[in-house]
Amino acid sequence: MATFIGDYTCKVDVKGRIILPAAFKKQMPADADDHFVVRRDIFENCLVLYSGEDWNRQIEKIRKRLNPYNREHNMFLRNFFKGTAELALDNNNRLLIPKRMLELIGADRDVVLAGQDGRIEIWAADGYEKIDLPANEFANLAEKLLGTGLNDSE
Repeated sequence: MATFIGDYTCKVDVKGRIILPAAFKKQMPADADDHFVVRRDIFENCLVLYSGEDWNRQIEKIRKRLNPYNREHNMFLRNFFKGTAELALDNNNRLLIPKRMLELIGADRDVVLAGQDGRIEIWAADGYEKIDLPANEFANLAEKLLGTGLNDSE
């Protein structure tokens, strides 16, 4: 499984292509294919680029929890998959992001690719600058989520 670490400002060319940073390419397993899935994020105004392996893992989670014959579940599935696109790296390590998806997040010429474990978030550069939590709020959130119930030896 790939673990993507780092954030990189990238240029979008006139066709909507973005060069995958070499650091991200190196962080992919040697046997990984160059196929990805991109979709709009559920919570934030960004896109999420899944490696093929991480996408399959997400789909398995969904399949285990949802019943397509339940109306609410079906509505979730419809919206989850709406606008999703498969992408492949070309010979120059570029990904062609559909223009409609770049427009959804207000991306123009500059985007930030931010590693988030097995996936990469794609942000309009000006939007990415606005998501920072003040240090004390981040510390409080870390304490809330991770500070209780853990074994000190972990």
